[in-house]
Amino acid sequence: MNEKELLLEYRLTGNLDVLGKLYAPYMSLLYGVCFKYLQNADRSQDAVMHIFEELIGKLRLHEVDNFKSWLHVYTKNYCLMQLRKDKRAVHLDIEDNLFESERKLEQGDEFKWSEEDFEKLDHCIQKLNIEQRECVRLFYLEQMCYKDIAEQTGYELNKVKSAIQNGKRNLKICMESKGDGK
Repeated sequence: MNEKELLLEYRLTGNLDVLGKLYAPYMSLLYGVCFKYLQNADRSQDAVMHIFEELIGKLRLHEVDNFKSWLHVYTKNYCLMQLRKDKRAVHLDIEDNLFESERKLEQGDEFKWSEEDFEKLDHCIQKLNIEQRECVRLFYLEQMCYKDIAEQTGYELNKVKSAIQNGKRNLKICMESKGDGK
């Protein structure tokens, strides 16, 4: 069977063996295309497999005349979409949250909060501006991540990070201040 016959056969039957016969000769070519864009061997291999999985549905819906060129364009677009997803992915540095955890671990059971400490903390939180108060509350009390806070509040991601950082600093200054902080 030639490619057109294999395409028609697959479209009619959905037989994966037929799709495999159609796809197998192009796997090394597709790997090369994927590697050109993704610059990573493992990701390129995964992409070749994901593309095959996507073809299972696509080739039953779309009529393809020139399989080789259609597959090449499809692969290129797949890789470009992967790169676009990578750009949108937010990479958070774990260092941002380690200081507070380390401080708590070092203190262990030695540090106990009194009712007065909680009242002072509540007072200091109320002194923060609205953005800082909201972001600090969601991050520390609700334990939400930056991305979720940005979605819930409508603030940009950088504004959320800044509000948390500045709010944390202002809380520390307020809590460490001599007197009652009022």
